[in-house]
Amino acid sequence: MNMEPETEKKISGRIIAMISVALFLILFIIYYSAMMMMSPVKKYAEIRNEFGIDSTEKSREDNPVFSDSTYLRLLKEKAFLQSRMIMAETDSIYLTLNLGDSTAHLEISGVSVHKVKFSEMEASKIFIKGDENLILSLMSKPFTIANDWATIKKEPVMIKMAPKDTSEYKPDIMPDTSVTEPVNYILEMTDGTRIYICQQENEKSDDRKSRSQFDFQYRLREAKSSMRSIFRFKVPEYHLFIKIYLPRSDAKIIYRAIPKYGQVGLYRE
Repeated sequence: MNMEPETEKKISGRIIAMISVALFLILFIIYYSAMMMMSPVKKYAEIRNEFGIDSTEKSREDNPVFSDSTYLRLLKEKAFLQSRMIMAETDSIYLTLNLGDSTAHLEISGVSVHKVKFSEMEASKIFIKGDENLILSLMSKPFTIANDWATIKKEPVMIKMAPKDTSEYKPDIMPDTSVTEPVNYILEMTDGTRIYICQQENEKSDDRKSRSQFDFQYRLREAKSSMRSIFRFKVPEYHLFIKIYLPRSDAKIIYRAIPKYGQVGLYRE
């Protein structure tokens, strides 16, 4: 019995199936890429609609005085002071980030109680080279923390059994691992803006492993969210971000000092 025609049909069927799968993957990649490229464009349009200059202010914008660098710097300082005044009224500790001189401050009632300089910074273009008027509007009021993810606990807890009497008392001999544990966390604001704070130290294998795992888990969570939107034919949400690197001890101090729903103020020269 001649099986060649039947074999040829099976091979042809497999080739057609492989070509169909390949075409589907190519089209999906193109679709996925297009949706991801539209994401920041959509976000920028939303910000312009919310904070952009209306028609009554366009004549003011055209005035050369209002585009002067010195005048704009003073307006930014005023906006930042307004933001700090709002936070100071809460009588709670809050965080301010100065993107100009690369410093982070913990403040309470307008007084800086802890200052640290960050070595590196990455940020969305709108925070670095964005429209000056949008920057003024964005930074004239504080951001409020809605959620956070971290490699350390917000409030470390140690469970101890109370001794019956002094004869059963034993001093703590557990090593203090909090001094060397990797510190990386993300503060998510109510408007979706995210502030990444990572420790500068990255020499030990535990530090590198912790940062890689933390970054992978975050990217995986974001990928799942984007895929859900794309499958529903919606443009994925783009999140403005600022990423800074601080010494481990300072990063930990800041994370544990800020209240759960604390506030953050930003300043850019």
